Amino acid sequence: MNKTTRLFLLFLVLSTPAYSQVVRKYSDDFLEIGVGARGLGMSNAQVATANDVYASYYNPAGLVNIPNTIQLGFMHNEYFAGIAKYDYLVVAIPVTPKKRVIGFSFYRFGIDDIPNTLFLIQPDGSINYNNITSFSSADYAFMFHYAEALPIPGLSIGGSVKVIYRQIGNFAKAYGFGIDAGLQYQVKNWHIGLMAQDVSSTFDAWHMSFTDAEKQILLQTNNALPANSLEITTPMIILGGAYEAFIIKKAKQTFSVLPEINLAFTTDGQRNVLVSAKPISMDLRAGLELKYSPAKDIDLILRGGVGNIQRATNELGKENFMVSPSIGAGIHIKIVSIDYALTNLTTISSASDGAGLYSNVISLRVDINKKQKE
Repeated sequence: MNKTTRLFLLFLVLSTPAYSQVVRKYSDDFLEIGVGARGLGMSNAQVATANDVYASYYNPAGLVNIPNTIQLGFMHNEYFAGIAKYDYLVVAIPVTPKKRVIGFSFYRFGIDDIPNTLFLIQPDGSINYNNITSFSSADYAFMFHYAEALPIPGLSIGGSVKVIYRQIGNFAKAYGFGIDAGLQYQVKNWHIGLMAQDVSSTFDAWHMSFTDAEKQILLQTNNALPANSLEITTPMIILGGAYEAFIIKKAKQTFSVLPEINLAFTTDGQRNVLVSAKPISMDLRAGLELKYSPAKDIDLILRGGVGNIQRATNELGKENFMVSPSIGAGIHIKIVSIDYALTNLTTISSASDGAGLYSNVISLRVDINKKQKE
């Protein structure tokens, strides 16, 4: 842990009263969902090949592949069939084309209009529906990104500094800080990527602010009173590899196949993933992209992927694996790219009874002030 991180952690502890420290599994999990319809359509298998403005999330080292232009990206995700709203805005600015790039991104993942029924039942035991109010639970993240190409051809590094703000109505709020770091290497058609999320560990300082009346109701209903705490997110290491094969490669027409596999190693304890162990578990993400370019600056793309592999027990008591496949499509015309992804496909069959938790994702990428000569 470096000096800056230690000072920040000390500041968090001293600036708020009575914080207990805890390492939580799936802490800050809104930052593990993924961004952009390209990545989500490939089940987040992007560490090795992310090469546009959305690389700021998957591997900031990939930002050096942005051409001599400012890139803007925006994503809207109707998560879990619209239960939650997930929005992402990002900009990348080449400082030195193909050598140094900076970027800024903003996340919001929120569930709005949650009923607050704490005062539904009055002291005399009667029910008063007029006492029902609503609140939002929202997570925000602000990030600064930097990428630089190294003297070795095809090798680049990058990093991100993130500030996190989380709020649950008027009941709780948290401030957090963390660092990510990544590396990419490309030789011919091979791509290799390494991403260390929360490499510094990420610290969220939670502060609870319940009124006396709310505390009394929680205690009367046998609920524990939430306490101030310092939540720690431990590092996740992702290793990825990909190979781009060109079926057609002409001056004005190409057709390529790009498979990628990522291995994600978590360090927060045993998880229900492909390889479940203590303290490190490993998950597998695999994606495939088919891209046809019938003319210059025009791309037509199909994608698919599998991830989120978990063990489950069926009605007969037999254990098997479950996966969450995804599909997607995209079109790129000159300076505009529009992508769509449909994730959690296994839940679509349950949509008729309201249980379908699939997600529709739409993302946009725009190049600004693109120069013809770089």
